[in-house]
Amino acid sequence: MPKKKKIFVLDTSVLLHDHQSIKNFENHDIAIPITVLEELDKFKIGNDTKNFSAREVIRFIDKLSGQNSLQDWIPLGKGKGKFKIILEANPEGYDAEKIYAKGKNDHKIINAALHLKETEKSKEVILTTKDINLRIKGKALGIIAEDYETGKVDQGKVNSASVRIVENLDSDMIRQIFTKGHIDENGILGDRKSANGYYILKNGNSSSLAVYNPLLDRLERIEKEFVYGIKPKNSEQAFALNALLNPNVKLVALQGVAGTGKTLLALASALEQNKKFHQIILARPIVPLSNKEIGFLPGDANDKIGPYMEPLWDNLKFIKSQFGQNERKHKAILELEESGKIVISPLAFIRGRSLSNIMFIIDEAQNLTPHEIKTIITRAGENTKIVFTGDVNQIDTPYLDEHSNGLAYLVDRLKGEKLFAHVTLEKGERSELANLANDKL
Repeated sequence: MPKKKKIFVLDTSVLLHDHQSIKNFENHDIAIPITVLEELDKFKIGNDTKNFSAREVIRFIDKLSGQNSLQDWIPLGKGKGKFKIILEANPEGYDAEKIYAKGKNDHKIINAALHLKETEKSKEVILTTKDINLRIKGKALGIIAEDYETGKVDQGKVNSASVRIVENLDSDMIRQIFTKGHIDENGILGDRKSANGYYILKNGNSSSLAVYNPLLDRLERIEKEFVYGIKPKNSEQAFALNALLNPNVKLVALQGVAGTGKTLLALASALEQNKKFHQIILARPIVPLSNKEIGFLPGDANDKIGPYMEPLWDNLKFIKSQFGQNERKHKAILELEESGKIVISPLAFIRGRSLSNIMFIIDEAQNLTPHEIKTIITRAGENTKIVFTGDVNQIDTPYLDEHSNGLAYLVDRLKGEKLFAHVTLEKGERSELANLANDKL
């Protein structure tokens, strides 16, 4: 028996999350409520990724329609379904605007799906949205409602340990890696071999931290060394510093809960390598507080962004505090700040810049979409290193989760690539109290 054809009703959150989403439903039909077009119109002006997505979707629909009426089903192309705009709908059965509240866009979108369900009885109508509450409201009125799944990753893979333990290694090999600093891989890792993968090599009471170098096909010893006044407190931090300082690794993802040292290590390694780059940029996405945009906050631009950037300044202040005011490295940091060679800024202020000869550190990367992550990386020019840090289980934006955020997507898609390294930091080093909160609360 052939599968029942489907009509996917897309809301604004899906189109802003992925401007190519209309093309990603195989041979099924796509419907967009007229209310969604109105919302896209509000988002089309600006330099944020959501503004870019809104403009791209509007252009795509305009090109698709041509001389046709959007009230008719328009073919999306070979192997694809059809597309249509749904006008204001008044379903005969449940009416979301009467049941919930009149005039709210979400309820108009639900009514569009209800109308299709009544008029397209031969097809299965599915409301697709990144908005969890909209899905719940739709389901309450008998609509099949789903999240947008394209780009979602297996959380088990992302959360799997980035460090592997190799036990019962020959004692001669342990001795050789200590004396020579490296050993040929020669099948030691088996199916666990991964480009820039991190390993703890063990033989009885002897052990060594190592990284697999895919360019030379060997395991290289890692030592815990001071980097601009910061010394790694555990093996994970030592692995992270190795990735951050390795000139052959152009893209690094550091994942871990609060207090594991992700941002501090990234900043310390950037300062250590400041002569290799023309500029060091630290940025983080601004997630509005209490659902209010940044424009609602008092003061000028610096006053508005100050609270968001403070954690990055705190890390810089901590590194400076490792040196006396008259020490060379303390003065060097001040000079970098004054000359603009080190910049701390909201990510929105960086978009559109050329990223050549830069070490670019993006904090709180779990609050970025996969498309935003891709946009940042594709702007990388010569001699640029990009570092993403974040915690995939601590997401502050309502339309992303641990499966669909950009950091998880990055780790899932690029694991094992020669230019990429990923380290999961699990042990908190901020304080005993912070560790207690992470473990018990």
